[in-house]
Amino acid sequence: MLAKPSQFLAVVLTALALLPGGAHLMALPAKIAMPEDPYFVAQQVYRGWAWAGVVIFFAIFANFAAAFFTNGNRRRLFTAAGLLITTTLALFFIWTYPANQATGNWTSVPDNWEQLRIQWEYSHAASAALTFLALLCAMAAALSTSPLRENDVSDVSEQDASAPHRMTAPSATPLECAAARNAAAERIATRAALYRRPMLE
Repeated sequence: MLAKPSQFLAVVLTALALLPGGAHLMALPAKIAMPEDPYFVAQQVYRGWAWAGVVIFFAIFANFAAAFFTNGNRRRLFTAAGLLITTTLALFFIWTYPANQATGNWTSVPDNWEQLRIQWEYSHAASAALTFLALLCAMAAALSTSPLRENDVSDVSEQDASAPHRMTAPSATPLECAAARNAAAERIATRAALYRRPMLE
């Protein structure tokens, strides 16, 4: 079954996607009022951080994959997490990336560099907030107790259906075999009803 591994990857990759934005957010109060020279020197710390963006794409894919392999409230939460992380890409290309381009990745100083700094810093802060919300959604989905998907119910039902056959050893009496069949039938019916009941979440 792919449901559990996909949920695990979604949570882990979303947490990793939060790290760069979280670092920018933590540094914002100290950097936002820096004079020109110290600020441009501090910006060089982020050289090579572009590779961290790869994790964002993996996190988006993992959350949508987890949504596909789950159902009910879990599906909605994983979908929300994927959409929230996708929104951070929009913020990057609308505000962060243009600031990088206008300053040559913070190696040249245009006249409006202070406005670009505000644009750059707060777009990263907004991305961090959205990614944190995505992490909360992914964690809530992984901890949710929504009903299983129909194929999961079928897998469990097949396992239960094979139980009477395991009871047909020479030592089993006809009464024990009948009891095993009845118990397996009840488990199948219970799981099927759990899946088919209307979602009230």
